[in-house]
Amino acid sequence: MESEIINQFIRSLNIIRKDNNDNKYPFCLPIIRNLNSLKFHPKVTFIVGENGSGKSTLLEAIAVNYGFNPEGGTKNFNFSTMDSHSELYDYINLVKGIKKPKDGFFLRAESLYNVASNIDELDKESCGGPKIIDSYGGTSLHKQSHGESFFSIFINKFSERGLYILDEPEAALSPSRQMAMITRIHELVNSGSQFIIATHSPILMAYPNAIIYEIDDKGIKEVEYEESQHYQITKAFLSNTSKFLDILIDE
Repeated sequence: MESEIINQFIRSLNIIRKDNNDNKYPFCLPIIRNLNSLKFHPKVTFIVGENGSGKSTLLEAIAVNYGFNPEGGTKNFNFSTMDSHSELYDYINLVKGIKKPKDGFFLRAESLYNVASNIDELDKESCGGPKIIDSYGGTSLHKQSHGESFFSIFINKFSERGLYILDEPEAALSPSRQMAMITRIHELVNSGSQFIIATHSPILMAYPNAIIYEIDDKGIKEVEYEESQHYQITKAFLSNTSKFLDILIDE
């Protein structure tokens, strides 16, 4: 564990309280209002919570503060189709490890289309050198299904000793592909990579020995996998499907 911490790329974050306004977005969110610091696992950290809880806002701030483009991609991407990210990144301090990652990617489910478009545009402007898309599997992400393009990035672009910040990566993946993603995460973790993932998927959350932070109306807290609301609700529904449907579909 000690060697893992030494190789950790992001160890923790601290919220800078000076000059911010608790009545202003995003500082009014319970997750931000009640957060002073957060430690990350050297391998995998999950951030989970209901829609609108602020998990994507926090993840975006971490990624932008680290140097990633707000809309996603590697640190080399600098395009902008819509300036919609919050100013939270200016109010966090990331405590970094001794070593820098060899690779990295910020994946946002909602803006992957923009990343794919930028790759195609840059390759059209290239002057005979290697194409960017070659490192993504060689086929335009626009020429693949939404799920195939996601998985192509996981398989082809992600590599050893990387920092990967993923916002709802399960959005386009079937349950079987989510299971396959666990295998890919484990391969990359074993080669020195670190993941910070915001997710709704109880399948991904099952990855062992990870930290799970759950957001509620009181703030953020660490929970065990089987204590998380996502796990409990999914298990209850699958164990009592007919009963739940009778409640949900009151005819």
